[in-house]
Amino acid sequence: MPFALLHDLPRQLRRPSVRDLAWALLSPPLLSNPPCPQRHPLAGSLWADQPQRLADWLRALDDDDRPLRDWLAQLGSRRLGHYYERLWQFALSQAPGIELLAANVAIRDSGRTLGELDVVLRDRDGVHHLELAIKLYLGPEHAGQDPAAWLGPGCHDRLGSKLAHLARHQLPMSAGAHSREVLTRLGVERVQAHVWLGGYLFYPWPGQAQPPRGANPQHLRGRWVRRRDWTKAEGERWQPLQRHAWLAPARVEAHECWMVEQFAAWLHVLERQAPAQLLVRLEQEADGAWQEAERVFMVADDWPHLPDV
Repeated sequence: MPFALLHDLPRQLRRPSVRDLAWALLSPPLLSNPPCPQRHPLAGSLWADQPQRLADWLRALDDDDRPLRDWLAQLGSRRLGHYYERLWQFALSQAPGIELLAANVAIRDSGRTLGELDVVLRDRDGVHHLELAIKLYLGPEHAGQDPAAWLGPGCHDRLGSKLAHLARHQLPMSAGAHSREVLTRLGVERVQAHVWLGGYLFYPWPGQAQPPRGANPQHLRGRWVRRRDWTKAEGERWQPLQRHAWLAPARVEAHECWMVEQFAAWLHVLERQAPAQLLVRLEQEADGAWQEAERVFMVADDWPHLPDV
């Protein structure tokens, strides 16, 4: 992680998309020892040697974010993973010492799509195929070392399954014959495949889950709680985050911060079987804005909703 000294920078920025960009570049990966090679996408850039240059670039974007807004406006999908990839593509296209050769490269066989390569770039260490992923997983109420026990909030995804898919399908794809044809057209003969997996791990509240095997000791974390167990201290300010705002720690202007009564009213009408809701507790800063102090997934009382086997 070449930018450890900049870990607090996203909280110092004002514009949501610039905070998300800074968070994507600067937050630690979920795992220290994934089952496939991991490399920070900017490891071969001049920014990695001179982190202050990256900080200056992000602060300039925070003053005028039009280039980033224009870039993101071309994104057709509202999926969080696509937004995360798009943020990375913007940074990689601007990073000194990096040549972004291609992104979202479809690999096909006789018209059938086999998959795609998220990013192909050239830096001082060679040419790299990068798979980028943003994931939020909720841990089991006991144990937790098994990655298969960590579920996405909608129960459609497991950390163990994602890691297996990366190791067996996504990363090896750039070494296949159909990929080699595409890479040759890009002027690439040899490519190194790496993953970068960002996100948060949420621990049960109450509960005693251990981190999954290979977890980065510095990984970002939150808690999850069933609706029936929800409690909060008097006067705490909580509010839900929309899915597109799940990346960087939330910053809410004073006039947009919910009063305690507003959150209580929202919770009162929330359906008991509503999908998992990401809530943040906010604390006011000296400038009047409210900054995220912690994040919690609230889930239905019968979560997880797992299919019958």
